Amino acid sequence: MSRRLTKRYVTQADEYKCSLSAETQAIAQEQLRETENSRSQALAALRNWLEQNPKFMAIRLDSSFLLRFLRTKKYSVPMAQEAIERYILLRQSWGIAFNQLDYKLPVMMELIDLGFIFVSPFKDKGGRRVVIYRPGVFDPYKYTNQDMCRVMGICYETLMEDEENQVRGLVHFADGSGVSFPHLTLFTPKEAVRIVKNGERTIPMRHKEIYGVNVHPTIKFALDFGMALISEKIRKRVKLYSAPEDVEIDKTLLPKEYGGDMPMKEMIDLWKQELEKNRDTLLLNDKMAVRLEMYSEAAREGAVSALRSGAKTCAGADAVGDAMRGLTGNFRKLEVD
Repeated sequence: MSRRLTKRYVTQADEYKCSLSAETQAIAQEQLRETENSRSQALAALRNWLEQNPKFMAIRLDSSFLLRFLRTKKYSVPMAQEAIERYILLRQSWGIAFNQLDYKLPVMMELIDLGFIFVSPFKDKGGRRVVIYRPGVFDPYKYTNQDMCRVMGICYETLMEDEENQVRGLVHFADGSGVSFPHLTLFTPKEAVRIVKNGERTIPMRHKEIYGVNVHPTIKFALDFGMALISEKIRKRVKLYSAPEDVEIDKTLLPKEYGGDMPMKEMIDLWKQELEKNRDTLLLNDKMAVRLEMYSEAAREGAVSALRSGAKTCAGADAVGDAMRGLTGNFRKLEVD
């Protein structure tokens, strides 16, 4: 292999051993088309594509990493390929916000201890984790938009390392108390569009239910703007309420401050224990890289349309990418019972 195509494997290809419960495996098959055959064939196809694609300099090949994309895209290999490429490009292009996802950084610890974003230790009746957001505690004069992206990245990346979350998806609960116009100026309109669209299209998470409370009328226009950017499927899962007690969610999943049983501080302390368990893996992700010179300026800036299957994202034709897309375009037909 030429030096130009030489790449490093941050993690090696492993033999997948299913750790999912029988119930979760049934959900994966029914909702995501995941079977033993589809999983093994899809993993092989993705690894083959990653090994041959000249755009990748360093990549994870372990099953857990690749499966999060396959599951989010319901085993459409071309869509998973696009998502992986966009994901690594996004991390690299916006590295100051998406790399060094270390919860022990002083600013990250401050935001986590404030309860800006954390995850309940309890699961709902669907076996899903609940992500709790309190954006009003984020001081827009003290912290930056990079701080916001990084602490949220720490949360999401930690959750994505768990296969149960990959299959079952997540529930979101957000309290808008204290959010005001200065919070909206943290991002330019262009940045906001890119973040919202990449949040749905690029970050491999399944958003099942989204609850919002205490949305102040003065920022409702910003919420309407964001809602217009997301897919109709996700919009239908968003429910807004005027007060926490009105939210149609099992209150025992929430902190005591929102009607639950466990104080918020205890939940945050338990969440930090989870962050510690996954800290080394999250930092390892910083080693993944693509060759930026092979992408258009729009792709490097996070334009979601710039990496659609078939698009030319570098100066010359991507022969390897086109060939692999041709091989995997009708991938689902390959499965043999």
